[in-house]
Amino acid sequence: MGLGSRLRRLSERLTDEAHNVYELYGVDIKPKWFPVFFVLSQNQEMTITSIAEEIGHSHPSVSKIVREMSKNGIVQEKKGADDKRKNVVSLTAKGIELSEKIQPQYDDVNSTIEEMMSHTRHNLWNAIEEFEFLLDEKSFFKRVKSQKKKRESKDIKVIPYQSKYQQAFKELNEEWISQYFTMEDADRKVLATPEKSIIDKGGHIFIALYQEEVMGVCALLKMDDPDYEYELAKMAVSLKARGKGIGWLLGKAVADKAKSLGAKKLYLESNTSLQPAINLYIKLGFKKVFGRPTPYERCNIQMELEL
Repeated sequence: MGLGSRLRRLSERLTDEAHNVYELYGVDIKPKWFPVFFVLSQNQEMTITSIAEEIGHSHPSVSKIVREMSKNGIVQEKKGADDKRKNVVSLTAKGIELSEKIQPQYDDVNSTIEEMMSHTRHNLWNAIEEFEFLLDEKSFFKRVKSQKKKRESKDIKVIPYQSKYQQAFKELNEEWISQYFTMEDADRKVLATPEKSIIDKGGHIFIALYQEEVMGVCALLKMDDPDYEYELAKMAVSLKARGKGIGWLLGKAVADKAKSLGAKKLYLESNTSLQPAINLYIKLGFKKVFGRPTPYERCNIQMELEL
C-alpha cells in the first residue's frame, strides 16, 4: 500500500506539473492523452487494439481517450482500408499541427529529465522497468501468497501416526471423499481400522499438525505387487488449511519414507477431476501409468514416482 501510494502521489504530482508545461508551450492537449497522441504522431493510422498494446493501456481506456480527442478535433476515426470491420485512428490536420508545435517542448522536457537523472544515484527508468519485469514474471499477489505459504509452513509439523489421531484420519478422509465422490467399501474398511489395515501390514501414516491441530493426513501403503512396493494413499487436507503447502509436505514425507525403505517406485491412484491434487502429484514428480487393477470406482488415473 505504501509503495502504491508513493507512486500514485508521484504520478499525480507530475501530471499536475505537466498541465503547466503544456500551457507554457501553448499545446492544447491533456496529459492523459499524450501516450495516444505520441504513438499516432509516429504512425499514419492505428487501430484501437494496436494503440492499447503499444502503450500498455486497456482497450476501453484507449477508446475513451480517442473519443475525447476526437471531440477536440485532434484525431479522427474511419473504416480500415484492408478490413472495413475495423476502425482506424489517425491525427487530424489539427493533430498534425500540434505534433509539430510540441517538438520544442519535447527537447526541453528531455533535457530536464536528463539533468534530473544526473543528480540521482538511481536510474528511475531502469528501476521501474526492472520492477515491472518482475511483476510480469510473477504477480505481486502470487508473490505475497507464496510468502504466506512459506511463513505458515514453518508452523506445520509432519509426524508419524499415533492412535489418538485415528478419528482425525477418518474424518478428514471422509470429508474430501464425500465432497467429490461417494464412500466405497474399500474406504470404510481402511478408515475404520487404519492400524490393522495399514500399519500392521508394513505401511505408515503421517499426520500434519498446524499449530498443534490436525490439518492433514496421508498414508504409505505396503503393496503386494511385483511392480510396486508402496502406494501413496488416503491424502486429505482440511478445507480450512488449503493453500498452506500441507499436501506438498505430506507427499514429500511419504516419498522420503518409501525411499528410505528401499522402494524404487511409489504408486498412487486419483481422479482427474481433482485438478489441484493432480498438479501437486506432478509437482512431486509423479507421471501417468496404465493398466493396474483398482478397487476404487472413482479412480481414472494412475501415477508413479521414480525414487
